[in-house]
Amino acid sequence: MDTAIKPVPTDTSRIPGWGIDADPENDPTYPYRDRSRDDGLAMNWERPSQQDPDVEILTSIEHNRLPAVVGTSTPPSGLSGVIRRQAFRYSESNWWHWLMLMGADRINVVEGVLQDLGRGKIPNIPAEMGIRSELRYNKRGLAKKVAVAAALSAVLIVLSRRGGKEEDAGPAGQGGPDLPA
Repeated sequence: MDTAIKPVPTDTSRIPGWGIDADPENDPTYPYRDRSRDDGLAMNWERPSQQDPDVEILTSIEHNRLPAVVGTSTPPSGLSGVIRRQAFRYSESNWWHWLMLMGADRINVVEGVLQDLGRGKIPNIPAEMGIRSELRYNKRGLAKKVAVAAALSAVLIVLSRRGGKEEDAGPAGQGGPDLPA
């Protein structure tokens, strides 16, 4: 006996706006997407003058030139800069490229905190992390983050205490657990 529930087809004609872009005559992007009648005039434009950056700009291996305007406010520096330079040796289609960039972002945060401390400024990390907003709008998410941080801290403390207490080799002349007697 077949007890599977069969899906009921939806009458799309009763959904307001459904299929509004199906008619090429009513689609404002259709002429742009239809390149069969392209006479080449759409790509005929003068490239803006190139900005002359005075800091290092990391470029993708997929692109042979910089865009006309580039960001120069935060050039790569420190350990995060080294990681970013390595990341740009990979293609943008390679997941290592993006993982390394995300890791460099996290390391850059730590570098910024250390830089603040070096200048004598104590950063307000909870405020910079948006704790007030989390407390107001995402209490469950904040509780999960606190629980995960506490669990990781407990694991690190336990591992750091266990690491220093190796098994003794025993009295002289007797082998330890890995040594023959």
